[in-house]
Amino acid sequence: MKFAPSPSPIKAIGPAPRRRARRAFRTAGFTLVEVLAALLMMAIIIPVAMEGMSIASRAGVLGQRKAAAMRVAERVLNELMVEGETVHTSSSGVTADGDTSYPWTMRSEPWSEDAMLQLTVVVTFTVQGGDYTVSASTLMASTSANAGEVAAIP
Repeated sequence: MKFAPSPSPIKAIGPAPRRRARRAFRTAGFTLVEVLAALLMMAIIIPVAMEGMSIASRAGVLGQRKAAAMRVAERVLNELMVEGETVHTSSSGVTADGDTSYPWTMRSEPWSEDAMLQLTVVVTFTVQGGDYTVSASTLMASTSANAGEVAAIP
C-alpha cells in the first residue's frame, strides 16, 4: 500500500512575506502621475466630444425645421393654386407648424419656355441664430388674363 507524500514542514514566518506585502501595497493603486495624465486626457477629450454633440444636435434641429418648412411651402403653394391667388405677382404671410412660425413669400413670373406661370414659394426659418430658406416651385397654366397682368408689372 502506498501513501501520499507528507506535506512539507511549515516554514517560519520571517521578513520575506512582509516584503511581498509591501510590494503588493505599492502596486495596488494609481500613482499621482497616472491620475494627472488621466485628468489631462479628459480635459482634452471632453470639450471635443461636447462640441461634436452640439454640432450633431444643431444638424438634427436643422433637418427637422427644413422638413417642416418644406411641408409649409408645399401646403401654401397648393392653397394659393386652389384659391386662385396666383394672379398676384407676389404675396406673403406667416404659417405655423407645431410651435414654430414660418414666414413665406410667393412670386409669380412668366415662364420663359411656354405660356405658363412659374410659382415659387420661399419659406424662411431660423436655427440657433442662423437664417435658412427653402423654396418650392411649380408651373401653372397661364390664362390670358393672368398673362397680361403679369406681363404689365415689371
